[in-house]
Amino acid sequence: MFTQYKFWEPYVSPFDPCPPIKVKSFSTPPELYINFQPPGLEQFEPKEALYHGTLWKVLYSPYPGPEKRGDGDE
Repeated sequence: MFTQYKFWEPYVSPFDPCPPIKVKSFSTPPELYINFQPPGLEQFEPKEALYHGTLWKVLYSPYPGPEKRGDGDE
């Protein structure tokens, strides 16, 4: 299993005048983990597919919520 969200802690210089950002994050698209489209992938219902922007559940990649963005507001 893969995770779409990666987190890392940037280096903070002792001479940096700005407050440090503790954790940064980025998202990787699910297409990176699928070499080809295998047959029989699980599908959304048509109405759900329009809402999610894809027919296949494994290709759905939601935008992260504020708790996963690593904005530094912690």
